[in-house]
Amino acid sequence: MTDHQPFSNPRSDIRHDSPSDSDSSLAGNINGSVNRNINETLDGCFAEIDWQAPWLRHLCQLDYLSRTIISKSIVQPSEQEIGLSSIAPLNHSPDVVAAVLNTALQQRVSDLAIPPPTTEPTHHHQAQTLRFVSQAALPEGESYECFIGESGNIPTRDNLHDLFNGSIWLTFPKTKALLNHYHMLEIAEQGVSESRGRVRDTITVFDENGAVLVTADASIGDALIDFDWQASLVNTRKQWDDPKQPNPHAEAAVYIFGHALLEQLIHPRKPLCAHSIVINVTADFFALSLSQRMQHLDDRVANYMDTLLSQQGVTPRQLAPLPILGVPYFWEENHDSHFYEDTYVFRSGRRKKPKR
Repeated sequence: MTDHQPFSNPRSDIRHDSPSDSDSSLAGNINGSVNRNINETLDGCFAEIDWQAPWLRHLCQLDYLSRTIISKSIVQPSEQEIGLSSIAPLNHSPDVVAAVLNTALQQRVSDLAIPPPTTEPTHHHQAQTLRFVSQAALPEGESYECFIGESGNIPTRDNLHDLFNGSIWLTFPKTKALLNHYHMLEIAEQGVSESRGRVRDTITVFDENGAVLVTADASIGDALIDFDWQASLVNTRKQWDDPKQPNPHAEAAVYIFGHALLEQLIHPRKPLCAHSIVINVTADFFALSLSQRMQHLDDRVANYMDTLLSQQGVTPRQLAPLPILGVPYFWEENHDSHFYEDTYVFRSGRRKKPKR
């Protein structure tokens, strides 16, 4: 399934007036959190993030996030340096990640001159301004998704998983709010159980492991869905955008949505596979700045997922497998076409049978 619409300027609805009371309130809440936690530290696992990796280049406020997380990451001394008996876990106050994300959120609102992002309104709840809070703020027994939808507060732990989850909230706030809204609808109808159901399964797979193929050449998306790796990734390599050197004349790019996938890519492995959707755009999309691309895509991906999740019988199988290190320019080794001959990774899948 693909989505195709003509490009529209994502900044057409930008607000240029002075901050509202709600904006000032958001800033106050954010600054309060920052003042309490901005000088705390994080453990050494955060130091393993390669912030120059091509699959991170699209993240909103990347410069601030990378500089701040690097400055707060403490590398644990080796056993040889301090002796096995001396090793103890590093201690730090919680909620550092939430504070960092709130500052990034405030900067996004200011830099783009847009209203603060909100939850999706429901019949019982108005849209709530989004902010990151301590995991301890989540009441015992209340579902994570309902808490976010009703309060706008996103419980956040000081770990890599939640840092990347927050970075996707910053980059795709409309889409994340929409997915959360569908979780709420399903929970209201079916309750919380071990079996999530097809809608919540589809949301979870995309939320954790999703990627978005954006292309001005519909044949590339069709080939990906058809497991035709040569036509989608190899023969069309010159049409692909290089994240480190964006090309206004490019015709294809991949942006990762799944926060668990970003966490896994701290230690890249060839078999890592995303579950993707295809968004068809006009060629002028690639002439946009990266922030404009992401604003446009947030609208498009939200609309796409709204349509997909509204279908009866929706299933995660409607998301196209994409071996993520096979994306051109994501991994140095994939410049050699032999990289794609590994049939354990680049499988034939559910290819269409040829017409007779």
